[in-house]
Amino acid sequence: MKRRELLKSAGVLATIPFFGQWTGATPASFGNMFSNMPDNKLYHIPRFGDGRDWFFERRYGMFVHWGIYSIPGWHEQHQWRGRVPRAEYVKLANQWNPKKFNPEQWLDLMEEAGMKYITITTKHHDGFCLWDSKQTTFNTINTPYNKDIIGMLSDACHKRKVPLCLYYSIADWNHPNYPNQGRHHELQPQPQDSPDWDKYILFLKEQVRELCTNYGEIHGFWWDMNVPVYKDPSINAMIRKLQPKAVINNRGFDEGDFGTPERDYDSASSEAKGFDKLVEACQSVGMESWGYKKDEDFYTDRHLISSIDRYLGRDANYLLNVGPTGEGLIPSESAAILRRIGKWKKSVDESFQNVQTNAELVSTPGVLVTKRDSTIYIHINKAPVGNGLKLKPINVLPTKATLLNTGKPIDCVVNLCPSDHASQQPYLRLRNLPVNEMANTVLVAKLEFDRALEQITQAKNPDTNIELTK
Repeated sequence: MKRRELLKSAGVLATIPFFGQWTGATPASFGNMFSNMPDNKLYHIPRFGDGRDWFFERRYGMFVHWGIYSIPGWHEQHQWRGRVPRAEYVKLANQWNPKKFNPEQWLDLMEEAGMKYITITTKHHDGFCLWDSKQTTFNTINTPYNKDIIGMLSDACHKRKVPLCLYYSIADWNHPNYPNQGRHHELQPQPQDSPDWDKYILFLKEQVRELCTNYGEIHGFWWDMNVPVYKDPSINAMIRKLQPKAVINNRGFDEGDFGTPERDYDSASSEAKGFDKLVEACQSVGMESWGYKKDEDFYTDRHLISSIDRYLGRDANYLLNVGPTGEGLIPSESAAILRRIGKWKKSVDESFQNVQTNAELVSTPGVLVTKRDSTIYIHINKAPVGNGLKLKPINVLPTKATLLNTGKPIDCVVNLCPSDHASQQPYLRLRNLPVNEMANTVLVAKLEFDRALEQITQAKNPDTNIELTK
């Protein structure tokens, strides 16, 4: 399921000037750019040096797709993918009455899951607004619920000092001035509409002004679906003026602050050794829909944890999405997934804090390395093929080796393996890892050395335990 064609350009984040629009290039064409990165590179993403730097501290957030599409519970693009006529779809607003919505419960789960901020869909492609917008009647106030969802959530976030980011879809299947032309993620032209892009942009700007004015401090603006590939830097400039702490993504009207690789579609950014530009990857717990789906299939814990680890381990951010029901409840299956991931993240979190990414410190396939001072963290990101791990070219024994997932010591040794007979070079090996017992997670090893990391790779020397494997 490929939801956003705009993501075809997401893979070049680390190698070219920060892009904001769909270029039509394919992810495969970006692979060579990443492969040409210099060896032994320490990747570092520059900070903003202003109020937006909260983004580098929070790192892991909750994404929420919620709207009237949660009532039928099939897909957030129910109207488009289900070929539902607009006249029929808008009737769902008459059923919108999520009496069980409690923003405090959402934030409780968010915090239990180890998430540090939240991003919510204020208006998805269907045009239904979750706030008291004066620009359209197609909003939550003109429903049986008659409450301002964004207002309720923002109050809860402000009380608990949780950064709130707002998603906004540029494509709009309801507004008569939006030029639906049957392009990707658009309706076919509607006979009752009066397409007028200039008028629609005025409408959009006023809605953005409402969102950036009426709900206190906002920490981010998450654009989506700039189908016409329209550029107008003044819109982001307005957001920055009204909300100086807001980070803005690259799917709007200019390049923004950060890129948005989605659902591991973009293999180039997924497999890149590191990033020089700010990235916030996004994924949903459900395999089919970002909104609530009644009979959803869910990703395995390991798939999600591996994806999260892969981005956090390269100094990027990560949004993991859930779709609440039409009643306003986060489904139990989704909540359980978040809690299990939260336990993993809590156990290994030090491997993401105040660390550097070094893609070339070890040559072991499927492994990510983060480091701090004389400590390195080995992230066994891809499913291990065995219970031992050889960490070439390291050949110095750590003073302490710990499996962060359990807090238990790791059996390790420096010795010569038969497979290295040609070089006669011993290497550091981690042995008897609990790969079968913990097959549905990502193991992270903490290795502490008594010397600078530049000295843990040496030629044959007296203080390495050069013995044959036993």
